[in-house]
Amino acid sequence: MSAPLRAQLGYAFRRPELLTSALTHRSFGAAHNERLEFVGDAVLNCVVGAALYERFPALPEGDLSRVRAALVNQDTLARVARRLGLGGEIRLGEGELKSGGHDRTSILADALEAVFGAVFVDGGFEAARSVIDACYGDVLAQADPASLGKDPKTRLQEWLQARRLPVPEYVVTATTGDAHAQQFEVECRIPALSLATTGRGSSRRVAEQAAAEAAGAQAALLAAGDRRGGG
Repeated sequence: MSAPLRAQLGYAFRRPELLTSALTHRSFGAAHNERLEFVGDAVLNCVVGAALYERFPALPEGDLSRVRAALVNQDTLARVARRLGLGGEIRLGEGELKSGGHDRTSILADALEAVFGAVFVDGGFEAARSVIDACYGDVLAQADPASLGKDPKTRLQEWLQARRLPVPEYVVTATTGDAHAQQFEVECRIPALSLATTGRGSSRRVAEQAAAEAAGAQAALLAAGDRRGGG
């Protein structure tokens, strides 16, 4: 493990072989990280759940579950792993190396969970909680129950409904590629705001979400401009 990563984790392993296993993908060899990932997943859910319980004392169980799911999902884990520079530390087989496995979301997420699991096995729960707090501090600090766990289409619809505006219309404007590898282009139209944005993806749903994400960002900018103009 590199010195920068060791500093970010803030933990010295008594059994360094656990960390080696945590950073070993199954494509590299038999002593891979899947068992440690299993442990790390459980520990991460517990630590994040407890943190949310303390931070949001009035939030009901269902919302706590939704927010936790958003904070421990694959995309969030991979984002934290990239910030830590974890990809360069993972041992991969030749095929995974050639195909860019060091930056694959699933591999990064699994490796980070495995690191948390390795710390737990090596040093116990408090050590694991300390490492998770160090890695997840910014993510937890920015957690917003009002939006976390809601996809872009849902967030956009709620934003519009709160302002008594009609819901958007989604229109497929193009479909390209072979049947097994199609790409969709979808337009999200909000006539009340004279707004139309485009999203692209491997399915209509993915393209709609991308278009909604862009529309939400533009709508927020328009609203901010209106507030400044009115003030």
